[in-house]
Amino acid sequence: MTRTELQRSEPRTLPLPGRTVLRSGDLSITVHRRSALVCALFLIALLGAVTAALCLGDTYITFADTIATLTGTTGYDRTIEVLRLPRTVLAVAAGAALGIAGALIQSVARNPLASPDIIGVTAGAGLAATFALTAGLAYALLAPAALTGGLAAAALVLLAAARGSLSAPRFVLAGVAVAVLLKSGTQILLLAADAIDAQRAQIWLIGTLAGRGWTEAAFLGAFLLLALPALVWAQRALDTTDLDDPTATGIGVRVTRQRIALAVLGVVLASAAVAQVGAVEFVALAAPQIARRLARTSRPPLLASALTGAVLLVLADWIGRTAFGDYQMPAGVLTAALGGVYLIYLLLTKGTRNEKQTPGPWSRLRLRARAGRVRDL
Repeated sequence: MTRTELQRSEPRTLPLPGRTVLRSGDLSITVHRRSALVCALFLIALLGAVTAALCLGDTYITFADTIATLTGTTGYDRTIEVLRLPRTVLAVAAGAALGIAGALIQSVARNPLASPDIIGVTAGAGLAATFALTAGLAYALLAPAALTGGLAAAALVLLAAARGSLSAPRFVLAGVAVAVLLKSGTQILLLAADAIDAQRAQIWLIGTLAGRGWTEAAFLGAFLLLALPALVWAQRALDTTDLDDPTATGIGVRVTRQRIALAVLGVVLASAAVAQVGAVEFVALAAPQIARRLARTSRPPLLASALTGAVLLVLADWIGRTAFGDYQMPAGVLTAALGGVYLIYLLLTKGTRNEKQTPGPWSRLRLRARAGRVRDL
């Protein structure tokens, strides 16, 4: 082949294992095939969960009648459009926001146990909401107070963790310390409040979608749409979170600034969700790890985490509404039970895996000998 033919030939691209490159002109995007398959499966599961939440309940409504109600007028207008649909839409939006928030925070902290529940965001929102409920403030101020409390708690965590450099262990430890401090303040307010106000605050702290409507769903949906450009940036920025700090700095990444931006985005999403549905725990913890393990990626994928969180919260709200007779179990109770089981499973499997990877005495001797030869060279 002549030099001219070589110059005219198209450059060969290196194959990427498990990925497909989609090109359109000068633009290209890399798609992880297994992650795309997991997203498709969770999307089907979400459609099934939403259908069950709309059709099944105290009043059974067929799928055909549900579609007819959504597209026209039937005898089930109030049941579908007033009672079930707003609550289900809110569960989808809140679950997606919590799943994305958990994925961002776990990627920044490089810790599968990090989540808004662990690092104090939920505790800050709970303290502010408890103060609003027990101090006799208007109900319209409850959501803004919870949002402000979550953001203030996150600012305190970042302030405590960012002294010097925002390392992952320091970020998690600062969050745990702030969460413990804020939860103690919540308990003091509950003990000092009237019985009725304390009970109302306790229900909010558990987390429930009962009594929520289109106002909360519209607010959270609009919030997610406004955050979409930031989430597109976060998807690309997360590609460098697996690198160590010297390597990331060497390729031009401002590590501390990027970590703070990703953490702030996750905290804002979690605070917005908690402000609308209460302190629903463990969705942000479990959803990213379930998505990551199914997709087999090095970090939680954002879209799969959002779909997983939406499925978990819709199912938790539907089961709590229909499986306990006349009593409606708050969704936060079921997600907390799921999170406790998942934490035990995660700790057991992680410990077993670490024990299997621990080298024996002969392996350690061979490693020392090899390190000595490398040092001599």
